[in-house]
Amino acid sequence: MRALQHPDVANIPLSTVLSALADPVRLRIVAELARSGGIVCGQFDVPVGMSTLSHHLKVLREAGVLRVTPQGSYRTHELRHEEMERRFPGVLESITRAVVPGRPREDDRGRPSP
Repeated sequence: MRALQHPDVANIPLSTVLSALADPVRLRIVAELARSGGIVCGQFDVPVGMSTLSHHLKVLREAGVLRVTPQGSYRTHELRHEEMERRFPGVLESITRAVVPGRPREDDRGRPSP
């Protein structure tokens, strides 16, 4: 399985991230990733076919929102929380808190805050 390219978050404009997150299916993907920490491609619970899911994952990856890691014959998808937080403080955290009810806030080191 070939490795996928991940953009340097430092070079991504905020408009690209917000555009990627503007789609309801992609927000649902981000919510699932925020709850689980990482998901294998075929295990997302979204109302689209595999080719459409692949497109949405590609858009999120190219916007710097998620990282795809090969795991044998599968690929695991996870949010790039730390990198996004350094580039756009509070943006991804605010969005995931809004789409995942009851998700605790995190401080700047990824720990739950009071």
